[in-house]
Amino acid sequence: MSPIAALLLAQTAVADTPPPMPTGEDMTARIEANDAQLFWGFFEGCDPDAVAALLHPDYRMVHDLGGLVFDSADAIVNSSREDCARRQPGGENEGYRNRRLLVPGSRTIKPLGKWGALEEAHHTFHEWRGEDIGWVQTGGGRYLHVWQWMPGERRFRLLESLSLDHGPAPQYPPEGAK
Repeated sequence: MSPIAALLLAQTAVADTPPPMPTGEDMTARIEANDAQLFWGFFEGCDPDAVAALLHPDYRMVHDLGGLVFDSADAIVNSSREDCARRQPGGENEGYRNRRLLVPGSRTIKPLGKWGALEEAHHTFHEWRGEDIGWVQTGGGRYLHVWQWMPGERRFRLLESLSLDHGPAPQYPPEGAK
């Protein structure tokens, strides 16, 4: 083999080698961006097809109030499509709007070996009650997401969600506030 051919072969092999999983700030930034896109698509944006590619095909979600609520990416995307269709004009929930907000300072993201990351955070849920009332907090909870690094795709995909500690919105103002 000629030296030029060997060099080209070596460069091709290096170019085809998937990158290692990002770490540190790069990993955190990617997970935070995925999280924002994920919850926007399933809540306020009501566009599950825009976030379907974030989900691992083997995705599953366990919810403290419902058990194993989704056992695949297709199941959650299809369920969300149906929910969003009900919000459209003429649908049984026409005009319904909801929002999920991350509780500032509550998120932690840690690597899981060299294959993924664990995200944990608290969030609150809100519903639109019209121009006179605006957004009303209806509850909150905590979640843990397992993000799997997909080396060939050069990105993280959500493999599993554990959604827990759901409860009603706290009283406001708090009892005893003056």
